[in-house]
Amino acid sequence: MARNFVFHCQRIATMVDSPGAYGLMKTAAVAVEDGVVRWVGPQSDLPSEFGDWTVKSFGDRLMTPGLIDPHTHIIFGGNRAAEFEMRLNGASYEEIARAGGGILSTVAATRSASQQELLDDALPRVDALIAEGVTGIEIKSGYGLDQETEIRMLRAARMISQLRPIRVRTSYLGAHAIPPEFDNEADSYIDDVCIPTLRAAHDEGLVDAVDGFCEGIAFDPAQIARVFDVARELGLPVKLHAEQLSNLGGAVLAASYEALSADHVEYVDAEGVAAMARSGTIAVLLPGAYYTLHETQAPPVDQFRKAHVPMALATDCNPGSSPLTSLLVTMNMGCTLFRLTPQEALAGVTRTAARAIGMTDCGTIAPGQKADLAVWDISHPAELSYRIGFNPLHARIFGGVA
Repeated sequence: MARNFVFHCQRIATMVDSPGAYGLMKTAAVAVEDGVVRWVGPQSDLPSEFGDWTVKSFGDRLMTPGLIDPHTHIIFGGNRAAEFEMRLNGASYEEIARAGGGILSTVAATRSASQQELLDDALPRVDALIAEGVTGIEIKSGYGLDQETEIRMLRAARMISQLRPIRVRTSYLGAHAIPPEFDNEADSYIDDVCIPTLRAAHDEGLVDAVDGFCEGIAFDPAQIARVFDVARELGLPVKLHAEQLSNLGGAVLAASYEALSADHVEYVDAEGVAAMARSGTIAVLLPGAYYTLHETQAPPVDQFRKAHVPMALATDCNPGSSPLTSLLVTMNMGCTLFRLTPQEALAGVTRTAARAIGMTDCGTIAPGQKADLAVWDISHPAELSYRIGFNPLHARIFGGVA
């Protein structure tokens, strides 16, 4: 049965990449057929072929594309609230680690959780994003660090889109950390666990992209390259946690593989920026981690602008460095902490976010795009970044259905 609608809205920010700010249209309409945008433009110009379609008016509101969160670790076991309290009471990272804390505590909790438990824990976090107009999300593995748990995480991620009206892209992040059973044996872990697990997960159809953590506390560029070589062999795009704490040349490495994105990138240098510009690699900025970790070096936003490197924003939702489940707060952080403009912030959670996770059929309101939309009780798009802790969502439209 056809689902044909014409949505009327006083203002529509199409976010089509054009000189006009936000791609803004006034007194506009969107014609949607079976969940896909057929036409968008002024209501007075609506073609006659859509004249008998069901009209739904959203009145004096603003419509945007549905928001997209392009970097999350939203599936994990347990939480690290106790460590948060320990840090605020003066405990050092070393003391927390000796007490069983840090990423390995999340690995232990995730390994002990069933697939259903991981799913049950993740769904409220996903629901929080949906309630803010999010229609697409990327979900990483990386807290199992063994084949059984990594695949369990990816299966749980796949199930989310069956249980909630949201589009999910999965990233295999086996190269996230060195598990305790491979202490000081990173190369052996890459060869004996990480790569075989990637192949097994790909065989099961669980992987949309391959990620890694290129950092002194994780893996060096040569080790990441071995994983990326297998991703290339399997026909999978890559992403990379790069230059978060230091500069190991991760952005240059990512660009050499034409990565979808390089994420964090606080310490990227001019060479890395230029490489990303040449390869079309998106810079995914993660202000939640910057805020939580009290970092002082912000990503080089001006350099990205000058080099025409598109910037996306994401929550980086994870139990340790960014326990954040609000993309609206992330937009405000991107503006206040990193000095993005509100237009850059909205592009960073719509069209650029879509590109960062390999989605080509969403992120703008244009013919041929999925009718994943958000309607807001605001008069100007800048209000989405301006407010803190306020959710003006009026309606969320997923696949053309409100």
